[in-house]
Amino acid sequence: MGYNKDNFLEGTLNDFINFEKVSEGLPKTEDQQPLPYYERDDYRAAGKLKGKVAIVTGGNSGIGRAISIAYTLEGAKIVIAFYGDQEGAEETKARLEELGGEVLLSQGDIGDGAYCEELVKKTIDRFGRLDIVVNNASMQKPEESLLDITDESMEKTFKTNIFGMMRLARAALPHLTLGSAIINTTSSTAYEGNALLIDYSSTKGAIVSFTRSLSMNLAKQGIRVNAVAPGPIWTPLITDTFPDESVKTFGKNTPMDRPGQPAEMASAYVFLACNDSSYMTGQVLHLNGGVIVNG
Repeated sequence: MGYNKDNFLEGTLNDFINFEKVSEGLPKTEDQQPLPYYERDDYRAAGKLKGKVAIVTGGNSGIGRAISIAYTLEGAKIVIAFYGDQEGAEETKARLEELGGEVLLSQGDIGDGAYCEELVKKTIDRFGRLDIVVNNASMQKPEESLLDITDESMEKTFKTNIFGMMRLARAALPHLTLGSAIINTTSSTAYEGNALLIDYSSTKGAIVSFTRSLSMNLAKQGIRVNAVAPGPIWTPLITDTFPDESVKTFGKNTPMDRPGQPAEMASAYVFLACNDSSYMTGQVLHLNGGVIVNG
């Protein structure tokens, strides 16, 4: 399959390795060009999640969409939790069903404890079990100075990015058993920092500590807790968040000299959800284009 700007499902590994060739003059528009790529043509599923049920927060777009697709290919039933972008959620649902998957959409604020309880209840009511929780939803709002970050913005960022993870994990825990997995999306900013994302980076650091602490707490129950720390990934959040000039050079500061694609993240989440990682807990996988963070 070749790169096609009108279809997010088409593309090849070479398309995003040669990202610069298709990204000249990147515009900041709703129709992100080049479009994020959510599937790999060289991915070979092996039924590693057959019979499992997974909640994926922020599963309607970006990394969450790629995770949902890979999990479906591996045989899991998917519950997608999302806040906005109903159209994106419906597009993702349609693709999962096209792949033969079963999917439930749930719209709400992941930072709200009551919604987290409701989300888990809907999952159990629909599928009868819960095996995997992917805490992926997050938000960011760049600011030039700490003086520009209002209490309201700061609290919303923490509520969404870390409190939401803790609340959903708490709601899910009574239904998780031996072999279950919790996977949290942190960020390279947890280790490197980011001058324009002070509160966001702080929440991502908290996610690392949450992952390590919860993994220790749940280890004897056979419930594994790990995380993925993406670097610069080409998702709709980027063009929605940063100015055009920053977007044009996005990912150029990595040794690979390019941003990653959502599809390049998904296999790590499959690994952490299945028995291939049965002797791993409390760890963070760094998918960041080669940046050494020693974390």
